[in-house]
Amino acid sequence: MVGLALLAALIWLETAPYLVALFGVGTLLGVALYHGAFGFTAGWRNLVTQKRGAGLRAQLLLFAISSVIMVPMLHSGIEGLVGAVAPVGVSLVVGAFIFGIGMQLGGGCGSGTLFTVGSGNIRMVVTLLFFIIGSVIGTLHLPWWLERPGISPVSLVDGLSLPGAILFQLVLLGAIGLWVARIERRAHGRVEWNEWRLGGSEKGFLKTLLTGRWPFLWAIAALALGNVLTLAIAGAPWGITFAFGLWGAKALQGMGVDMSQFEFWTWDTPALALADSVLVDTTSVMNFGLLLGAMLAAGMANRFNEASLRKPPGRQFLAAIVGGLLLGYGARLGFGCNIGALFSGIASASLHGWIWFASAFVGSLIGIRLRPWFRLPN
Repeated sequence: MVGLALLAALIWLETAPYLVALFGVGTLLGVALYHGAFGFTAGWRNLVTQKRGAGLRAQLLLFAISSVIMVPMLHSGIEGLVGAVAPVGVSLVVGAFIFGIGMQLGGGCGSGTLFTVGSGNIRMVVTLLFFIIGSVIGTLHLPWWLERPGISPVSLVDGLSLPGAILFQLVLLGAIGLWVARIERRAHGRVEWNEWRLGGSEKGFLKTLLTGRWPFLWAIAALALGNVLTLAIAGAPWGITFAFGLWGAKALQGMGVDMSQFEFWTWDTPALALADSVLVDTTSVMNFGLLLGAMLAAGMANRFNEASLRKPPGRQFLAAIVGGLLLGYGARLGFGCNIGALFSGIASASLHGWIWFASAFVGSLIGIRLRPWFRLPN
């Protein structure tokens, strides 16, 4: 709590009050991700290896609720709101595919890496470090990738109208949900709903709220609210990975590297972010809140443990390095991670969000096959 208060005060002194509000939203998201154990990586892997679809169904419901709220917001005529809509092309497909492999080897996506680092997991600290390195390398190569075949950003609203785009997304999400349920039912005879209960566990509502484990519906509500608040306050949906490239570039700049020699860092938004303090960068501020929120949640749940603080064994350490590099590089080429490209992309009715979803899932299948070689359990 002291760390949260001190950082909030620094942000207040350095920038406008709205960034303090975004820091608070990031903290809420960190608590929700940790207490809800809401990881995209495990949800995808559980469907493939255990034929259990609760995690993926929760993600689909999150996308549906957010779409119903955020797509109308983006097209309401309110000045200053911009959706997460990105180009569709080779860069997107290759980046998302690489990211999918990396998330299974690294042990988390963008949000998953941050909230597990916040809870004190040393292996994920290694993943985050190489996530940052991979992100910087991705910024150096992105201009070349953008010259490969592709088309300009496509909003489904432009082709289907506002109601049509929302309906299309809900139908597609529902169809995927039915497919996931069918896989689970065929493997186990029924669909598991235990983690979807509305109330708290036997610990009671308040104790569950403060120490976890949250039902999926609680986490979904908190994450959807967090993204809606981010859009309303920042003018753009929630993103994570731009900050990683920025942190790495600032570190290189501090060591004397002239980042202006690289095209990406001469573009308006990256150049401005590189010149300013990280405390005025929306994504960085929210990431700091997410880290501290997860740390707070882990502390309240008394879940810091010695095992998570140990250096991982050889091949698992290597997996964290390789996975982190793939995550960072893939996120930059694919215009974001499971949050910025997938969650916020679909919540913005962007075609690229759906293509990212398919490409990353295929990459994830390969990552799952590679995990046993790295001594990672499936």
